[in-house]
Amino acid sequence: MNCFHHLASAPLGLLLAADPNGSGIISLRPVDLAIIAIYFVMVLAIGFYLKRYTKSGEDFFLAGREMTAWVAGLSFLSANLGALELMGWAAAAYQYGILATHWYWVGAIPAMIFLGLVMMPFYYISKTHSVPGYLQLRYGESTRALSAVSFAFMTVLMSGINMYAMALVMKVVLGWNIHFSIWVSSITVAVYVALGGLFSAIFNEVLQFFLIWLGALLIPILGLIETGGWSGLVARIHQNFPQGDYTHLWRTMGSFSDNPMGIHWTGIVLGLGWVISFGYWTTDFLVVQRVIAAKDIRSAKMAPIIGSFFKMAVPFIVILPGLLGLGLLSFKLVPESAVGPGLHSYNEVLPLMLARYCGPGLLGLGITALIAGFMSGMAGNVSAFATVWTYDLYRPFVRKDATDAHYVSMGRWCTILGVLVSIGTAYLVMNFKSIMDYVQALFSFFIAPLFGTVLLGMLFKRVTPKGGFCGLLAGTVSSVGMWALVKADPKMLAVIALSPNAKDMAENMYRALWSWLICVIVTVVVSALTKPKPVEELTGLVYGCTELPSEGDLPLWKRPIFWGVLSAAAFVVLQWIFW
Repeated sequence: MNCFHHLASAPLGLLLAADPNGSGIISLRPVDLAIIAIYFVMVLAIGFYLKRYTKSGEDFFLAGREMTAWVAGLSFLSANLGALELMGWAAAAYQYGILATHWYWVGAIPAMIFLGLVMMPFYYISKTHSVPGYLQLRYGESTRALSAVSFAFMTVLMSGINMYAMALVMKVVLGWNIHFSIWVSSITVAVYVALGGLFSAIFNEVLQFFLIWLGALLIPILGLIETGGWSGLVARIHQNFPQGDYTHLWRTMGSFSDNPMGIHWTGIVLGLGWVISFGYWTTDFLVVQRVIAAKDIRSAKMAPIIGSFFKMAVPFIVILPGLLGLGLLSFKLVPESAVGPGLHSYNEVLPLMLARYCGPGLLGLGITALIAGFMSGMAGNVSAFATVWTYDLYRPFVRKDATDAHYVSMGRWCTILGVLVSIGTAYLVMNFKSIMDYVQALFSFFIAPLFGTVLLGMLFKRVTPKGGFCGLLAGTVSSVGMWALVKADPKMLAVIALSPNAKDMAENMYRALWSWLICVIVTVVVSALTKPKPVEELTGLVYGCTELPSEGDLPLWKRPIFWGVLSAAAFVVLQWIFW
């Protein structure tokens, strides 16, 4: 096949070892540079074009609430399809095998369906600008402030991941200066989000969604051709790693010691499938913001369900490259902290596979797909940070009575500030074994307890403002405390993760579960001892106090619940196929 690069066999390892000066695995031809340049021009042009439609705060922070279900759904997924997916989960797939797919299926699909069918009506009816904004309506200012501060802190840290990942790709594959890569990508994102706000972020995310798929499909297709299909890949992985099972989802989960992650099925089902997954997809404003921008409540409910169908297919372009690395690379990758001369980290598996298959032209398309993914992730975090800072910190606590134009101006300046702070956080990633260990640690700190607070407040009218605040604070502090405890005394890993054989990812899952339980218990106990809000103040915020719009006039195939059930059925079939 003429698409195969000349590095498609053993010489790749020799070339890497012979390139100590970091000049890159390959060089871009003029056609590759032209493709990348066209992409940057396009995203900036979208930002300048949409600035004329971004006049009010509703336009800048919520895209005027004019998005269709399909646009909101693709943006909802694309905001999550950044470096975490393209680089992080390819690295996790090399490290943990097909177990990484759990983060796409059990770790996403049920939660996305739940968000669409159960929680979106309340986010949409309350007309909130953010998840902390919903908490203010439900619990009060103190809970909003706590969640807004923790979310703002998390978003700049997460944005740093995307910058680091993009710079890593440019350094490994092309030999570009890491600082140059960070500044070019971050300035571009800062410009188009500052100009067009969420309008610009959403339209660029939809563009980036298609670019990512177009470019990222090259590796799995060519890789499966080389290995002779899925069965051939499984055989190669077993040959290279005879001591571990890297190709089954559930079969090895009955014991902590039988799988590469060192985790039991309870950690996946309860820690990931319940706490981390539902917490992220239903309360992380980075993704929820896109759905709140839908034009009506039906579109808001359909958007996450549309996204769930695409989410089930994403492992093909993300997990498979990591598995192909296990089966095809002639050398073994190591944790980021163990990288030395001639060694390469888990995080580099995707660029290494890209270099293996893509020559001139195809390389430009593949690199553009990666850049699109990284910029999509950065833009999602930055736009969410600007909204939470402006509406949940600046307006209530600094300047309550300013004009709408002032808040739009603050959002634009905050976008630029958020990008600058994110650049500093990019270097923190290097202290973790892989990108995804870093990300899941952050989720266990901030998202897991937040999910407990939002869920209890949305389902039970008896939960009180003091209960919500104390539960959120206790869950967050306990999660950070458990992480610090294991760092100070590694023996505590056996207590937190229920096994001394647990890896970092397993520890994150159990820490999230315990912090969620602590949040729920403290919230319930404090609520039992304090006075709840009057029922009339909970209208539009809590089940049992809100009249939801009827869908009785729609045919069955147009109702969100119909498509939600279909998505759930497809999810179950996938678990059975790869059991």
